[in-house]
Amino acid sequence: MSLKWLNRLRPSTAMQGRHPWLVSAGLALVLSTLGNAPFWWALTQLPEVNSLRAYAGLIGIWAALTMLMWVFVNVVVWPWWRKPGGVLLLVMSMTASYFMAMYGVVIDPTMVANATQTNTAEVRDLLSLTLLLTLVLGVGVPGLWWWRLQPGVCVGWQRWSHQLGAVLVGSALTAVLLLLVFQDLASLMRNHTSLRYMLNPFNTVYAVGRLAKTEQAQRQQPLQSIGDDASARPIADKAAAPLLLLVVGETARAANFGIAGYQRPTTPQMQALQTQGDLYFFSQVQSCGTNTQISVPCMFSHLDRQAKADSTANYESLLDVLHKAGWAVLWLENQSGCKGVCDRVATVNTSELKEPKFCSAGECWDEIMLDGLSERVAALSAERRAIGTVVVMHQMGSHGPAYYKRSPPSHKAFLPECTDNALPSCDAQALRNAYDNSIAYTDYFLGQAVGWLKTQPQPTAMWYVSDHGESLGENGIYLHGMPYKMAPKEQTHVPMALWVSPAMRQHWAVDDACLRTQQAKPWSHDNWFHTVLGSADVKTGLYQAEMDITRACRR
Repeated sequence: MSLKWLNRLRPSTAMQGRHPWLVSAGLALVLSTLGNAPFWWALTQLPEVNSLRAYAGLIGIWAALTMLMWVFVNVVVWPWWRKPGGVLLLVMSMTASYFMAMYGVVIDPTMVANATQTNTAEVRDLLSLTLLLTLVLGVGVPGLWWWRLQPGVCVGWQRWSHQLGAVLVGSALTAVLLLLVFQDLASLMRNHTSLRYMLNPFNTVYAVGRLAKTEQAQRQQPLQSIGDDASARPIADKAAAPLLLLVVGETARAANFGIAGYQRPTTPQMQALQTQGDLYFFSQVQSCGTNTQISVPCMFSHLDRQAKADSTANYESLLDVLHKAGWAVLWLENQSGCKGVCDRVATVNTSELKEPKFCSAGECWDEIMLDGLSERVAALSAERRAIGTVVVMHQMGSHGPAYYKRSPPSHKAFLPECTDNALPSCDAQALRNAYDNSIAYTDYFLGQAVGWLKTQPQPTAMWYVSDHGESLGENGIYLHGMPYKMAPKEQTHVPMALWVSPAMRQHWAVDDACLRTQQAKPWSHDNWFHTVLGSADVKTGLYQAEMDITRACRR
């Protein structure tokens, strides 16, 4: 029985002896059409494509892309690895096509970086029957055909001449076709830059190569020390040394915060604290990036967003500067990692704990970070705590697409929820319900965090800011990670809040009326580094007072 099955995988007589050019052309045709379905769909939806001439132009672009794909296949797929090489191209193209079609994302170096750092839980959240069906039809069927197809036998110089000949002929034909459609193609690419990131598998190959080059350059750069001159404000009463809690939110967009004007009551805890006069909400804050891989390191960097993007050097982070100033520093991780920010300070990965009260299905709700927190803080150096303590909490927050997993069953105020990770198939209201429940749970978590801070004897304050936002289907886009220059505001407009205890208000000598005037001003993650240094009263040449959100209001 097994021998019969093996025989089916062997090339049939009809599939043997094909000219090598025809074999590679067949794969190129599959990649240019089926492997680029989202690209062709996006083209047909453009307002410019509304006439017979425009559709004729699309046919010309398809012919040019197919010919270019034929050249690409002959460049990268050689007889020695023909079978696995072709299947790999199919896997790359169809996987990228699935995520582009399903979530409206594009493939660029930062998206590939996110994929390489995705943990098991996040991968599990992305798996679906739709993905399996896509891979079966898009990879399994043409992959089986490719595996069984047998080109004519070529040996020695014939093998090289066939391959090189295909590249030369294909390049010439591609050039001719591109000249014929250049005007239409250039206009489309200039007016719709996202199309450049949708050509499979060129987008993935380029992104992987660009990412590898950047990471190689960073590995060759030694870690650059910063803030060596940092010093802390002297504290006469060691028991009154301040405690700062920095909460790094995850995938929370400002548009769904009730305190920011959203019509649903997603933030009752924050609004109650605001009414009491202890909480300030900054409504116009822009993120450094559209994904955790970019935003978190940028937030804790002394460089601004543009300088950070242009630099390949490795620098120490804000936490290193606080540590050099003598502060006790603790990072609590309930997500997929701190992206290098916390590498040199005390770190606890709460996402790996298995406390039944706070954990389910291999991951933990954010409350786990408050469990035993007093004991974790007490375990830090007493000498450093006498100067000041900073605790950073990196939330699981509203990480998608499984938003329904981000809130416990007891905190689901909005029902029914979408429980399908193929988000376009969800009812729009059910999808919003699941996301809003995650925001409401973040609000509850922040309220609990403030409750813990109120039990501490020293001056305390809490800063909360999300790393980036999220798209929930606006303009057909879901999740996050779009290139910053084309990202919708839902992915870059993030919430930021500050809670100050009465003792910290006195310690800072803060002017309440002044601080409230800062709430509606435009701020960004670029202000985070300097604002936290100012909140900790750390002196260093890196500190820029004009970038500190609260500096003008502290005497």
